[in-house]
Amino acid sequence: MMMTPLVRKVALIATSVGSLGAVAGFLALAVAGLASEDTQTMTSVYVAMDVIARSVILPLIFASLMTGLIQSLGTTWGLFRHCWVLVIQRRQFYPIHYR
Repeated sequence: MMMTPLVRKVALIATSVGSLGAVAGFLALAVAGLASEDTQTMTSVYVAMDVIARSVILPLIFASLMTGLIQSLGTTWGLFRHCWVLVIQRRQFYPIHYR
Protein backbone atom coordinates (compact mmCIF):
# COMPACT_ATOMS: atom_id res chain seq x y z
CA MET A 1 0.00 0.00 0.00
CA MET A 2 1.48 3.33 -1.05
CA MET A 3 1.19 6.21 1.33
CA THR A 4 -0.17 9.41 -0.11
CA PRO A 5 1.79 12.62 0.47
CA LEU A 6 -0.86 13.81 2.92
CA VAL A 7 -0.58 10.65 5.02
CA ARG A 8 3.22 10.90 5.05
CA LYS A 9 3.12 14.53 6.17
CA VAL A 10 0.52 13.87 8.85
CA ALA A 11 2.50 10.89 10.19
CA LEU A 12 5.73 12.90 10.42
CA ILE A 13 4.07 15.95 11.96
CA ALA A 14 2.04 13.87 14.45
CA THR A 15 5.06 11.95 15.70
CA SER A 16 7.25 15.06 15.87
CA VAL A 17 4.67 17.18 17.69
CA GLY A 18 3.78 14.25 19.94
CA SER A 19 7.40 13.82 20.96
CA LEU A 20 7.69 17.56 21.58
CA GLY A 21 4.64 17.42 23.87
CA ALA A 22 6.01 14.39 25.70
CA VAL A 23 9.33 16.15 26.26
CA ALA A 24 7.46 19.20 27.58
CA GLY A 25 5.67 16.97 30.10
CA PHE A 26 9.01 15.38 30.99
CA LEU A 27 10.48 18.84 31.59
CA ALA A 28 7.54 19.78 33.82
CA LEU A 29 8.11 16.67 35.91
CA ALA A 30 11.84 17.42 36.10
CA VAL A 31 11.16 20.92 37.40
CA ALA A 32 8.65 19.56 39.91
CA GLY A 33 11.20 17.02 41.11
CA LEU A 34 13.90 19.63 41.49
CA ALA A 35 11.63 22.09 43.27
CA SER A 36 10.23 19.57 45.74
CA GLU A 37 11.82 18.99 49.11
CA ASP A 38 9.74 15.92 49.93
CA THR A 39 11.71 12.73 49.32
CA GLN A 40 8.66 10.68 48.40
CA THR A 41 7.52 13.27 45.85
CA MET A 42 10.97 13.43 44.27
CA THR A 43 11.20 9.65 44.05
CA SER A 44 7.76 9.29 42.48
CA VAL A 45 8.46 12.08 39.99
CA TYR A 46 11.70 10.46 38.84
CA VAL A 47 10.01 7.07 38.52
CA ALA A 48 7.28 8.69 36.39
CA MET A 49 9.94 10.40 34.27
CA ASP A 50 11.60 7.04 33.61
CA VAL A 51 8.29 5.52 32.53
CA ILE A 52 7.51 8.47 30.25
CA ALA A 53 10.99 8.38 28.70
CA ARG A 54 10.87 4.65 27.98
CA SER A 55 7.23 4.23 26.95
CA VAL A 56 6.36 7.55 25.29
CA ILE A 57 9.35 9.69 24.31
CA LEU A 58 11.64 7.04 22.82
CA PRO A 59 8.94 5.34 20.69
CA LEU A 60 7.72 8.71 19.38
CA ILE A 61 11.22 9.86 18.53
CA PHE A 62 11.97 6.54 16.85
CA ALA A 63 8.70 6.79 14.87
CA SER A 64 9.58 10.36 13.88
CA LEU A 65 13.00 9.21 12.71
CA MET A 66 11.51 6.34 10.71
CA THR A 67 8.82 8.46 9.04
CA GLY A 68 11.44 11.07 8.19
CA LEU A 69 13.72 8.46 6.67
CA ILE A 70 10.86 6.92 4.70
CA GLN A 71 9.90 10.34 3.39
CA SER A 72 13.43 11.30 2.45
CA LEU A 73 14.15 8.00 0.73
CA GLY A 74 10.78 7.78 -1.00
CA THR A 75 10.54 11.30 -2.40
CA THR A 76 12.55 13.44 -4.79
CA TRP A 77 14.15 15.31 -1.86
CA GLY A 78 16.32 12.30 -1.11
CA LEU A 79 18.44 11.73 1.96
CA PHE A 80 21.76 13.03 0.67
CA ARG A 81 20.65 15.41 -2.08
CA HIS A 82 20.33 18.42 0.23
CA CYS A 83 22.54 18.74 3.30
CA TRP A 84 19.78 20.18 5.51
CA VAL A 85 17.72 16.98 5.13
CA LEU A 86 20.60 14.98 6.57
CA VAL A 87 21.05 17.51 9.39
CA ILE A 88 17.38 17.15 10.37
CA GLN A 89 17.61 13.35 10.34
CA ARG A 90 20.74 13.47 12.46
CA ARG A 91 19.05 15.78 14.97
CA GLN A 92 16.24 13.28 15.35
CA PHE A 93 18.73 10.47 15.98
CA TYR A 94 20.55 12.12 18.92
CA PRO A 95 17.95 11.39 21.64
CA ILE A 96 17.88 7.70 20.68
CA HIS A 97 21.65 7.37 20.35
CA TYR A 98 22.57 9.06 23.62
CA ARG A 99 19.95 7.42 25.83
